[in-house]
Amino acid sequence: MSDDTTISLPPRIGDKAPEFSARSTTGDVRLSDYRGQWLVLFSHPADFTPVCSTEFVALARASGEFAKRDCALMGLSVDTLFSHFAWLHMIKERFGVEVRFPIIEDPTMVIASAYGMTSADDADSWSVRNTYFIDPEGTIRAITCYPANVGRSVPEMLRLLDALQAADAKSGLAPADWQPGDKLLRQPGATLDEVFAAKEPGDWFMQEQG
Repeated sequence: MSDDTTISLPPRIGDKAPEFSARSTTGDVRLSDYRGQWLVLFSHPADFTPVCSTEFVALARASGEFAKRDCALMGLSVDTLFSHFAWLHMIKERFGVEVRFPIIEDPTMVIASAYGMTSADDADSWSVRNTYFIDPEGTIRAITCYPANVGRSVPEMLRLLDALQAADAKSGLAPADWQPGDKLLRQPGATLDEVFAAKEPGDWFMQEQG
């Protein structure tokens, strides 16, 4: 490898989501069009595959729940726009569900590579099932990755979105298995005075919010 070789690293939590524009099933879209609201951007290995079909049915049925949280959905795969159209028609006929959120085409894998959904030298996208939770400022707040043979959990996607929004609103921390309505944890103390003033040994770093 020569010294001038540039290695493009995938974005991490806290990074700005890479900008893109693309054709989609709902028309041309740009990532910046979604500033001011949450966005869940997710990739799937291919159209006309069994696991992906169940995911899109589940997400379409839950789209209203995401909308209640001021969150848009956007799918992505390397298939062409017309493949997407044919697949969505099949889903409507087979399951009685209309997928109305945009699915973008990425036949050259430019977007998938920019997001680390697939390696730039991959010949296909069968390892791709990534999800990016992007906040209203365009910052990636969470990333999940599933293998091609396991589908996502839509309830967990909603729980994660709820936890991110609640933690932001109350400047708190969501503990393990947190559910909407549960208490958040306080940010831990950061001074010796707080440590020494704690009534119990662990109170300075682990307390529920009031």
